[in-house]
Amino acid sequence: MKELAAHLGLTEDEVVEGLVAANGYVAGSIDGPSGESEAGDSGPTYTDTMGDDDPALELFEDVNALGPLLRQLDERERTIIQMRFGQELTQAAVGSELNVSQMQISRLLSRILAKLRTGLLDT
Repeated sequence: MKELAAHLGLTEDEVVEGLVAANGYVAGSIDGPSGESEAGDSGPTYTDTMGDDDPALELFEDVNALGPLLRQLDERERTIIQMRFGQELTQAAVGSELNVSQMQISRLLSRILAKLRTGLLDT
């Protein structure tokens, strides 16, 4: 330690402090356990959890892609979509609100959803 301190022009305490600090930056293996699981075992490795698809990301992308497509719908189509999926009304309830039959709402929804699906697939 004395030789290293002398060579570096530092005190022995400074060399020890530097060595201790350097140990804080040693990277562990990505094949090592990422932590203890609830079962008490070592749990998954970092590699097991890296690169997994984030399901929330796909939902986020779909929602962002749907925005412009929804704006392209006419007011009646947007109202039907909002009532059916936003307010979670049944097709019969949507039909009752709009003074049309449940069958007409079903056909309109099929057409609207096909339009949105096509738009999503084209993006």
